[in-house]
Amino acid sequence: MIDFPGRIVILNGAPRAGKSSIVTEIQETFDGVWMNLGVDVARSMTPPRCQPGIGLRPGEEAHSAFPFVPALYAALYESIAAHSRAGLNVVVDVGHHDSRTLADCARRLAGLPVLLVGVRCPVELIMERRNASPARRYVQGSEDRPLPEAVSRWEEAVHVPGVYDVEVDTSILSPKQCAAAIWERLEDPTPPRAIERVVAST
Repeated sequence: MIDFPGRIVILNGAPRAGKSSIVTEIQETFDGVWMNLGVDVARSMTPPRCQPGIGLRPGEEAHSAFPFVPALYAALYESIAAHSRAGLNVVVDVGHHDSRTLADCARRLAGLPVLLVGVRCPVELIMERRNASPARRYVQGSEDRPLPEAVSRWEEAVHVPGVYDVEVDTSILSPKQCAAAIWERLEDPTPPRAIERVVAST
């Protein structure tokens, strides 16, 4: 019998903001078992015809995968809730860019201990990380537009409405320091309320 639900930490931020490194630190250093149910895990389970699944970029409503995205998010968050109710802690790295979808996901976690974390990073550093990665081909800028439109859309939408229990900036904090800030908030006796506020804002 499970006496208490597992904790849930949701890391929300743009791609290349440093979320995956924080997930690794949490899994390796936090007390208890922490399951990773983030975007990369969800994508690995998604059939090719629905790719990139919940990793679909903002502004791609014409993409063939777009109609499946709400159901994919719903299923992911139902799974997160199920893991928590089974007594397992869960860490989730996502890049929400639709406030309505975020609110629907938040409702599915009602009554569970959820910490919503904003992972911020200056777009200049995000571009450095992108340009250094194998995926740099599709995110290259031009002389007229040094910041690719795809990256710009993420930056504009990912932190809307911007309601968080704690925020970290990976340009000034290491993954270890980010994890420490998250743990400190988890240990704060004041209950986190960001998820409730997200639901109330819609």
